[in-house]
Amino acid sequence: MPNLPDVPLQGLYGDLILDHYRNPRHRTPVSHADVEAEEFNPFCGDRVILQFRLDGQGRIVEAGAQSEGCSIIQASASMLADIALGKSVAELERLSQLFRTMMRGEPSTGEAEDELGDLHSLQVVRQFPVRIKCALLPWTALEIGIEGFRSKNS
Repeated sequence: MPNLPDVPLQGLYGDLILDHYRNPRHRTPVSHADVEAEEFNPFCGDRVILQFRLDGQGRIVEAGAQSEGCSIIQASASMLADIALGKSVAELERLSQLFRTMMRGEPSTGEAEDELGDLHSLQVVRQFPVRIKCALLPWTALEIGIEGFRSKNS
């Protein structure tokens, strides 16, 4: 892991991103995952594997996010896994929509910012348009994983 991030990050948002990059959460693979997907960007080499195990009420009780690549994908995957715990699949879908809206630079409400929590710090990536795909790759994996989960359970 390089000592310096690949995107200039400063201030509180930068600190949150760097913390998740340097100390990623939920790196352990989840056995018997209910929601699982892997995504790869062949242009830059970013890769992410997301895994979630649900309890009997349909809430995430275990999260796994293994990622490799730039600081942004690693931070985004770590933050996604962190915020997923305790949420339902439907709540994760809503978060995904809110996150994509934020990354497109569309207006959001204070309520949406509260729901995103630390993920809101990734808005700084919009200053580097080529890196937005890095932040979104874990969310693409999440959406594909949810689609697979729903098709298995319908």
